[in-house]
Amino acid sequence: MQTLHRVAVLPGDGVGPEVTAQAVKALKTIEQVIGPAFRLQNGMIGGCAVEATTVPLPAETIAVCNNAEAILLGAVGGPQWDSKRPEVRPEQGLLQLRQRLGLYVNLRPAKVLDSLINMSALKPDLVRGTDLVIVRELMGGIYFGNPRGIFAKNGERMGINTEVYREHEVERIAHRAFQLARTRRRKVTSVDKANVLETSRLWREVVTRIARSYPDVELSHLYVDSCAMRLIDRPTSFDVILTNNMFGDILSDEAAMLTGSIGLLPSASLGEHAALYEPVHGSAPDIAGRNRANPVGAIASVAMMLRYSFRMEAIAEAVETAIEKILKRGVRTPELPGRKRPVTTSRMGDLIAEEIKKLLKSSKFRAA
Repeated sequence: MQTLHRVAVLPGDGVGPEVTAQAVKALKTIEQVIGPAFRLQNGMIGGCAVEATTVPLPAETIAVCNNAEAILLGAVGGPQWDSKRPEVRPEQGLLQLRQRLGLYVNLRPAKVLDSLINMSALKPDLVRGTDLVIVRELMGGIYFGNPRGIFAKNGERMGINTEVYREHEVERIAHRAFQLARTRRRKVTSVDKANVLETSRLWREVVTRIARSYPDVELSHLYVDSCAMRLIDRPTSFDVILTNNMFGDILSDEAAMLTGSIGLLPSASLGEHAALYEPVHGSAPDIAGRNRANPVGAIASVAMMLRYSFRMEAIAEAVETAIEKILKRGVRTPELPGRKRPVTTSRMGDLIAEEIKKLLKSSKFRAA
């Protein structure tokens, strides 16, 4: 019997629909060549949902996501919604979805490919061989703590955000980081600010305790400012970086620039029973609708979906290999410098899909 996997597709705003279409193209190629079948159901999120329903995460979309094994998201946001009330800004749709589905783990890989090494902001000799994953806690910390808001006191306004971490929140993200490290080079770097923040002192205590359950994994601790410097100075020294919500948000974008373009990178947001996959780039409204966006991050997010939600490691590797082969041939979308004339979003998707098909039909894949 053919395996059926349910996938919610939320194209979102800006270039989201364009890059998501190429990711779907990769899934359909896999289905066509070897199965399994993917049942795709679309939903609205972000600005497009605000325009259609007045809220950034409609009930219909929640129902679609609850019925799915995995969610593929494009991007949310755009300047036309900047003046909206905070609760109806497009980004709230994504935050609400993370909370509703309990997506507390965010994985952000950053790997420097030889074919793109000259695009990095750093010298090739410094970044060659960089292959790291940032494991970011996604549901706690300053983004969700209370009290929060802008208040008036003694005739002056003040802004308040509260950093809160509970022991169980640190425990569960730490376990995920150590488990991931066991599949890689068995090194975890936990990043905090324990010399200043009580939440970080708790973080360090708990991570150190959890590490005792993983004696085969090497644990080290860094303050966040030291980690930021070492990402530039010695990026190849990292394997798995474990950190909190705010630090992970900042460090993952820094790590992305080691690779040369944020448009190349995927991400996964995981919970106990749900998972969401999306490229790390934004909605890029300046090029939306022009068939110029880079779909590689969205297609690479499909590879993460295959790996973490559907346990299809060999097929995930085929997708990643297809991407690397196309980039090695010098194929580029307009924002990437290359030897050849740049291709469109849809053409890049076509070429990667064709390469996926070749790899899946090859004797090497069949043997695996």
